[in-house]
Amino acid sequence: MNNISKKFAFYGTIFMALAVGIGAFGAHGLKNLLSKEMLSIYHTGVEYQFYHALGLFAVAFIANFVEDKKIKFAGYFMIFGIIMFSGSLYALSILNIKWIGAITPIGGTFFIIAWVLLAISLAKR
Repeated sequence: MNNISKKFAFYGTIFMALAVGIGAFGAHGLKNLLSKEMLSIYHTGVEYQFYHALGLFAVAFIANFVEDKKIKFAGYFMIFGIIMFSGSLYALSILNIKWIGAITPIGGTFFIIAWVLLAISLAKR
């Protein structure tokens, strides 16, 4: 396993562990504190964090077989996407700060860029 693979596999494990903890906190600790709408927003953040933590494992796997800077950038876009997309949804739902929802689409765009970078990298092969 090369250094890039190790790095993104590590980040994937961290974001997966956090998603489990954050999800459990939402399901048990926030169930009676947030409205159904805010819980749904929170759940969306957890769900996308899970998907893209798994995406980091995909980046790690692909980086073992393909040498391309786009793969490394894809991993970083996923990381920043998780922070911006899921993080903004957590903050929006818990703190009820409406303007923070404007950050969410930036994180979503980062997710799309990450997947497109992976696709381009693989299509070149």
